[in-house]
Amino acid sequence: MKKILNTIQIREAEKFTIEHEPIFSIDLMERAAKQFVKYFYKKFSTKNLVKIFCGPGNNGGDGLAIARLLNKKKYAVQVYILQNESSFSDNFLTNEQKIISKGKVSLHYISDSQFPLIQTNEIVIDALFGIGLNKLLSGLAEALVKYINENKTTTVAVDIPSGMFADQPTNGTAICADFTYTFGCPKTGLLLAENYEYVGDWKCLDIGFDKTHLSEIATSQYIIQEKDIRKMLIPRKKFDHKGKFGHALIVAGSTGKIGAALLCSTSCLKSGAGLVTAHIPGIGNNILQTGLPDAMITLDDHQNIITRIPVSANTTTIGIGSGLGIDALTQQAFVNLLSRFRRPMVIDADAINIISLNKNWLEYVPIGSIITPHIKEFERLFGKSANSFERLKKQTEVSINQKIIIVLKGAYTSISTPDGNVYFNPTGNPGMAKGGSGDVLTGMITAFLSQGYTAPQSAILGVYLHGLAGNLALKKSTDFNITASDQIKFIPGAFNKILSTP
Repeated sequence: MKKILNTIQIREAEKFTIEHEPIFSIDLMERAAKQFVKYFYKKFSTKNLVKIFCGPGNNGGDGLAIARLLNKKKYAVQVYILQNESSFSDNFLTNEQKIISKGKVSLHYISDSQFPLIQTNEIVIDALFGIGLNKLLSGLAEALVKYINENKTTTVAVDIPSGMFADQPTNGTAICADFTYTFGCPKTGLLLAENYEYVGDWKCLDIGFDKTHLSEIATSQYIIQEKDIRKMLIPRKKFDHKGKFGHALIVAGSTGKIGAALLCSTSCLKSGAGLVTAHIPGIGNNILQTGLPDAMITLDDHQNIITRIPVSANTTTIGIGSGLGIDALTQQAFVNLLSRFRRPMVIDADAINIISLNKNWLEYVPIGSIITPHIKEFERLFGKSANSFERLKKQTEVSINQKIIIVLKGAYTSISTPDGNVYFNPTGNPGMAKGGSGDVLTGMITAFLSQGYTAPQSAILGVYLHGLAGNLALKKSTDFNITASDQIKFIPGAFNKILSTP
């Protein structure tokens, strides 16, 4: 897992690397600038005029180093330095002198609101303020950021958009970047929804922090990587049989939503469960028998809703909630299940909504269970939050206190575990924002839990591979057209991509 570090930890990593590599801080800055230019050069044509706006600190020093290196790459570069601060950092002054001595890049100093004209075909690089910013922008700095934002041109932020905070909500003015190239380690702020307008698409660039030191830094937040999934998946052996991979019970469906049961049961089988039984209302019999002959079916006594949930002795886990509805009889059937089945289960959709209507039932949820809410379902169950940082804190605390895994769905789905860790998922795309996607995910997570993976592993595997399947579907379509059924079609491809890569 790739660690997400806070601002203090990143500063410590920089300091340790400088002292123990050893390397001068100005040389570490040069290394960061080279990485930035490497990726910038891959993306942007040298035909574009580049205007770099630099602040007085080390972020501005980065910008000056980037200007010099882009000039070597034959970009036309102009640098604008914000001069409303009383002092400049040592590394800034060193890089400033390097540019002056070369005489190839023009430097302009901004001391009032007569800002330079920005054309739409130009590229702006924001190097005003970095992660060290600890107050809201004001005065000339704020006016400049607003001016840059008003111009509809491509903007690339150095390390973090100026004015945005890495570890807390951004309440003031900040650069609205199209791209952010961040250094060393991801920052929590890059992953949260309300910051997307500032961050745009982002990439983390390796600038050579000391790996031993990084491995020793304690953190509770991580980004899942493909290599983590590869290590987690257990290869199957020659004499393995269906009994080894569990018997999952999918409890789903109501009138008009039998498709949810079909999607959930299908994705469960496609993700490796040895046996799947779907318990559905009587009305869904023909649909499931025809649409998924691979699964077994038990029918509720009621034609339209679930009123009882039979559990056999060999049921290894249960996935419940897809298209379930919240009828009073269904609620009673669910609480009866909670009193009888004490192994971890996967709770989604209407099963979450039922608990929201009966909040004391949360205490009956088996330890190690996985709940998979989207933001509105999370708020109904645990209350509203002022921002994503507060919601993330609440999510973490609930996982610890209730000893459950919470999969909070969205871009960069966050998976919180009872040990206080949070894992962010990088796979997936906006095309997956369709009805039925959650049913597919529930089936996949249930499949892994059924196979004997731990609850945290099941959540991580299911979320990552689900997003990867969606990404593979996107290659054959657009993000307007992907359906939940498309995601299921590409589950085998997602597994194949993981298993076939050395």
